[in-house]
Amino acid sequence: MAVTLNLVGAGHVGRVLGRLLARQGGVDIGQVLTRSAASARQAVDFVGAGQPVERYDQLQVAQVHVLAVGDDQIGIACAALAAAVPLAGSIVFHCSGALASTHLQAARDAGALVASVHPIRSFADPAAVADHFDGTYCGVEGDAAALAVLIPALEAIGAQPVPIDAGAKTVYHAAAVFASNYLVTVLDAALRAYQAAGVPEDVARRMAQPLAFESMANVFRLGAATALSGPIARGDMATVARQQQAVSQWHAPTGDLYRDLVAPTTALARKKSR
Repeated sequence: MAVTLNLVGAGHVGRVLGRLLARQGGVDIGQVLTRSAASARQAVDFVGAGQPVERYDQLQVAQVHVLAVGDDQIGIACAALAAAVPLAGSIVFHCSGALASTHLQAARDAGALVASVHPIRSFADPAAVADHFDGTYCGVEGDAAALAVLIPALEAIGAQPVPIDAGAKTVYHAAAVFASNYLVTVLDAALRAYQAAGVPEDVARRMAQPLAFESMANVFRLGAATALSGPIARGDMATVARQQQAVSQWHAPTGDLYRDLVAPTTALARKKSR
């Protein structure tokens, strides 16, 4: 028998999950609730199933409710859902990478099982993600009975669920910032430093690319400590000191960034030596 699922919030993540679950079978999409009738209809068109609604009191009872709303709306949406729909025995989960399932306390108080499911992807192009979702890692946490239902459903649409510690959810989300956002910041510093030495920007990109690509490939193939190279890995702290001074004289904020990276890189080098 198919599981009934309501979708509350239908941005990129919600639409993709709705389409994939509807395609896979075994899930009947019930209502799709968004802030306006027009956006709800657009979401239903993308998902290919469901009934568009724009008020919580239009939602019907379902076995699963997905809160695919912004982080600042999760608590509000959960409370509104609990006030409008009987939740006893159902599953309520959200898709935030930064917040734990504990933010669904209103649903838990109403008798629901709660969880969070965070697909680790960029959803800038929802149609492309839906067509190439296989292998997508999803950080999951929450009530064991909820995960017992959600994990097989995620695996059926090609996801790779990874259990995480709910108490470390914010640190888990910061991992993506380190792996993506801050990596871009450090590469920007490298490109600007090349340009300060007279290298044209387009050439600087070509010079930095093989270093960056090979370093990342080595991290994922060998581990971070083994992949580390350069003056700190060699114990050449005199060179490090000269570089820090030169970078600070050229551009003080970038010098601060260089300085702040010395200690953690030195600690990583100690692991390499061991």
